[in-house]
Amino acid sequence: MVRHNNQLENNLPQLQYLLKKDPESYKDDFHTQYNSFQGMLEVFCGTPEQPNKKLEDMVMFVAQVVQCYPKELEHFPKQLIDILEKYDTVLYKDMRMQLCRALVLLRNKQLLLPNDLLELFFKLLRCDDKNLRDYLQTHIITDIKNLNAKHKNAKLNTSLQNFMFTMLKDSNTRAAKMSVDIMIELYKKNVWNDTKTVNVIATGCFSKITKVMVASLKFFLGKDEDDKSDNSDSDEDIDPKEVMMANKVNKKSRKRDKNLAKVKKMAAKAYKKKSKSESFNFSALHLIHDPQGMAEKLFHQLETTTKRFEVKLITLDVISRLIGLHQLFLFNFYGYIQRFMQPHQREVTRILQFAAQASHELIPPDIIEPVLKTLANNFITERNSSDVMAIGLNAVKEICCRCPLAMSEDLLQDLAEYRNYRERAVMMASRALVHLFRNIRPQLLRRKDRGRPTEATEELTEMKYGGTEAPDYVKGADVLLTNHKEEIEINSDSGSDDDEWVDIQHSSDEEMVEEINSNSEDEEENEEGYEEEDSEDYEDEDDSGTENEEKSLTKVERKKLNAQRRIQRKVDKVELAKKATLERILTDEDFKRIDMANVKKQVFSSTKGLKRLAEQDLKERSELVKLGDIENIYKKRKHDKASRVESVRKGQEGRESFGYKDGRMNIHCSKTNREKRKTKNFQMMRHKVKAKVKKSFKDKQVALRNHLLKLKKMK
Repeated sequence: MVRHNNQLENNLPQLQYLLKKDPESYKDDFHTQYNSFQGMLEVFCGTPEQPNKKLEDMVMFVAQVVQCYPKELEHFPKQLIDILEKYDTVLYKDMRMQLCRALVLLRNKQLLLPNDLLELFFKLLRCDDKNLRDYLQTHIITDIKNLNAKHKNAKLNTSLQNFMFTMLKDSNTRAAKMSVDIMIELYKKNVWNDTKTVNVIATGCFSKITKVMVASLKFFLGKDEDDKSDNSDSDEDIDPKEVMMANKVNKKSRKRDKNLAKVKKMAAKAYKKKSKSESFNFSALHLIHDPQGMAEKLFHQLETTTKRFEVKLITLDVISRLIGLHQLFLFNFYGYIQRFMQPHQREVTRILQFAAQASHELIPPDIIEPVLKTLANNFITERNSSDVMAIGLNAVKEICCRCPLAMSEDLLQDLAEYRNYRERAVMMASRALVHLFRNIRPQLLRRKDRGRPTEATEELTEMKYGGTEAPDYVKGADVLLTNHKEEIEINSDSGSDDDEWVDIQHSSDEEMVEEINSNSEDEEENEEGYEEEDSEDYEDEDDSGTENEEKSLTKVERKKLNAQRRIQRKVDKVELAKKATLERILTDEDFKRIDMANVKKQVFSSTKGLKRLAEQDLKERSELVKLGDIENIYKKRKHDKASRVESVRKGQEGRESFGYKDGRMNIHCSKTNREKRKTKNFQMMRHKVKAKVKKSFKDKQVALRNHLLKLKKMK
């Protein structure tokens, strides 16, 4: 067999193909090339900073055929690792990249242990080569993800996490930043989502390297729902199909091509965002081992830092979330944040958001009360604009929602006076605050602001600092002892337009809240009269003799009697609930009925009529405060031309058209000359129109002279 060695020697891809196909037949050719590779490698080690394209090709050639000759190439992976460890920073960048690709190829062929390669790649992150760092980061994440695909490799993960902890303290900025980025990406991909990873990233919050610190802090912030859309409304309204069709039909131009490319990019981004799986942003905050210690260290770091204002805001956000989620005590935080509560302060709405996030019911009221007074003095004054006042009221509401005891009676009554303010934004914000306290602490409001008492408000107990309510029964379980049909029906005399009970779980929360706010005026009209209705509360339960006796009682005595009856009814309900809870095992259907009954307590008045569902019951209090709740300003929305035209057309439906109306009894009969004149050509009617022009003073004199001369001749 004649071999064309002279051709294979210079044609490495052809030789590589033949070696994989028949290793034994071309073994001599391989040894020739391998010996040549070893010689070039020795020469290269003398000058590693010089480029060597032929050696790069030889490295990849040997890595491709390493499985064909395992004994001969047993030490080949170790040889490449030693070169990278020894000359990592001085190697020519193309040669270093080729060696890393060869090692990745060997790792994919299971010829390298993951620990050895990953630790080497972490060290190579110090190199001043952005393309190499991106390539290494991608491989590290992919390799660790594949290693934990079927089951968690605890031993490997522990060793890598320990090594990563040392990399975070590395003096090299790029290596430390890339290490924290890798851990964050692995956490998001649910590969390293354990407590150790979270606490290793938490140490990065105290790094002296600003980039590492900011990346670690942003990890604990996640991505808020308020930042869902990065594009403007005009961009979202663009239909890609319309633009593509217009680009086909219309004349070609660079502007249309540019717009088409932009629309395609937007459509791809929207599709990618739509298909992205849901991520839980704030679960990492719950996995911190020592949240109190972390919050104190972050606050100390914040007080002594000289970094930019944006970095301070991120730190404030993390501290406030830690305080709110774990119910921590960091009293100096509130005094620090009060300094920034000014309407002219940059990012003031975010600062108010942090104040609300850091509020919880375990904080002593005298700590939060100065914050509320600062908001009232700096924001809720008539010298400010309506938007500033509304934002201040919204911030007070969010703080009181989490720490109701911080509100004083005098301050609440002063803020409640704005419920009839001339600006709608302030009025709605004040009424929302009043609605909140009607359902948590109605005794702080004036009698006229409390609204009609409901069954739920009557069951409220006085709130005390540190006090907890631990009932030994399921609230509302007394409904299980009644007929199921009676609970679904609604009283026809309640004043509601609906004939049956509506399941609010399928209703839109925003629509219900708007309905509450829009109907608050109806409630206030009846606020004064609910005292008189107390006397009629139990008339249907007593016989006629009892009614006659009550009529002889004074108003104060009737109120006392009704109060006693309410207390007795409350006791009876508790006893029934205990009886229903202790004598049976509750099913899912039972809990549904209990939940429905508890919701109806918020709706039905304890006296008469029907009360709107409270806002706080529609929207469960979340662990974190949304920025939109602070910036919730009620304004009339601006409409574009298309929506205005649509509303005009909708209003024109079913009405008579404007203009001339034909009053003829029979449409086939002729019209008058005056009516026909309106459809004639103007040139035909020009002489008659001219006659109607007002005469000048001179023309009137001439006409009068001619008239007088005519009269004189007639005599």
